[in-house]
Amino acid sequence: MQKAITGAILAGDLNRRFNGQPKAFIEINGQTIIERLYRLFKELFAEVIIVTNRPALFTDFGCLIATDLFPARASLTGIHAGLFYARHDHLFVSACDTPFLKKGLVKVICDAAHLPGGVTMPVTATGQEPLCALYTKKCLPLMEKHIALNQLKIRSVFGKKWLHEISERRLRQADRDLISFYNINRPEDMERAKRLVGDGEVSP
Repeated sequence: MQKAITGAILAGDLNRRFNGQPKAFIEINGQTIIERLYRLFKELFAEVIIVTNRPALFTDFGCLIATDLFPARASLTGIHAGLFYARHDHLFVSACDTPFLKKGLVKVICDAAHLPGGVTMPVTATGQEPLCALYTKKCLPLMEKHIALNQLKIRSVFGKKWLHEISERRLRQADRDLISFYNINRPEDMERAKRLVGDGEVSP
């Protein structure tokens, strides 16, 4: 794809459910999630950024490593940092715990970059997917306002005038089972992901 879009992987901080280890380094089928996402992003985007508050862990990746500009620790501050440092006006973001993100689904989201609004966000039966979405730099002042007020829930930041939503029907044309949104929050999620790969239900 290589459009004038920056891709940011939100690599977060420590995770207590995984003995304090970042979820980015969970290994599935011989490859860590961050390795797979980085390879995908290098193929798709003109620039790749990893946003993390533990930058020393990611120095082996040949890209910009960015840290939050605000002391609050939230996905919103991570997206803000990615937008702030991005060379391009558009930033696609993904959480670091999504092992099955599909290229086709990313393309569907990024193909809407020309449309008005500040955010292009997938919406499924379970709700919005703000950590698999496209943001523009025009969002920065609004984000900073909410962060200063400690209002850190992404869904509460952007009203309808800011959003271009992509329907579940359109998303399923690129990812039939919406496996791109599968994320690993608990050890049992990791075990299920490994089973899905082992059983051939998804490709790693």
